[in-house]
Amino acid sequence: MPNEFANRVIKGQQIVADDWTVLRLEEGQEPATVEVAAGKVIVPLKVWQAQKEALAARPEIGVWLQSDERPEELKGELDKFSVVAVNFPKFTDGRGYSIAYNLRMRLGYTGELRAIGDVLRDQLFQMKRTGFDAYAPRPDRSIEDALKGLTVFSETYQASVDDKLPLFRRHARTAGAREHNDIGSGI
Repeated sequence: MPNEFANRVIKGQQIVADDWTVLRLEEGQEPATVEVAAGKVIVPLKVWQAQKEALAARPEIGVWLQSDERPEELKGELDKFSVVAVNFPKFTDGRGYSIAYNLRMRLGYTGELRAIGDVLRDQLFQMKRTGFDAYAPRPDRSIEDALKGLTVFSETYQASVDDKLPLFRRHARTAGAREHNDIGSGI
């Protein structure tokens, strides 16, 4: 009996049906010759590079990056993708955060940015801060529980992709507070 909850992801702050398939190469498959099924498919970067001409003609294609691949390899091509995914091969590999940040801030990617792989609840809040807006949690974990990871904190101190100003710039100070601070500082 198929699992009715297997093909779901978190997008924004909601759990939704996932109509995308992530293509993962099996041992012995070559990027240039692997068959990419019809429909919405997120292909590895190496498959995109090897089959670019054929895949670029497809209306809905996505690409995913391994944590050791550079997002700059997609510079000038990001507008071709409905979704870009970043694979987290294991929970302790944090390079995906930098990839997401660079895709958003340096390369200007505005489409769906999805975290795939070893994605756990504890990571989601920081993933959101660095630019992810979709998450495919590990299938052996509760997606409902993972969703709660996006709201763990009510405020952040540092600036990031999701909030360009640090807390001290967002906080409105009153005139009385400034006077108190000036007195205490000897000004």
